[in-house]
Amino acid sequence: MSWDRYLANVVTLDYDEDKCIGCEMCIQVCAREVFEMVDKKARVVRRDNCIECGACAKNCLGNAIRVRAGVGCAAGIIKEALGIRDDCCCVLNKEDCE
Repeated sequence: MSWDRYLANVVTLDYDEDKCIGCEMCIQVCAREVFEMVDKKARVVRRDNCIECGACAKNCLGNAIRVRAGVGCAAGIIKEALGIRDDCCCVLNKEDCE
């Protein structure tokens, strides 16, 4: 299945391949096909497809995945447009967060 990316280079997904135990739970729960199995380990192959739902992190048996789950980057974009700077996880102009 092919997906268009959600937003480029803004996702809060953090994956530690060393902690992956190969349980494949991330593959099973990710509706956006962010992960694939390679050599018995999950690998992030479509990072920009991630919508930050948090399903992968909640189901990862090896605690190899972290993501700031919520409503995804849409909230960051809306807040940026409104001039709200309290949440800079995924605003388009990161220098505004400093």
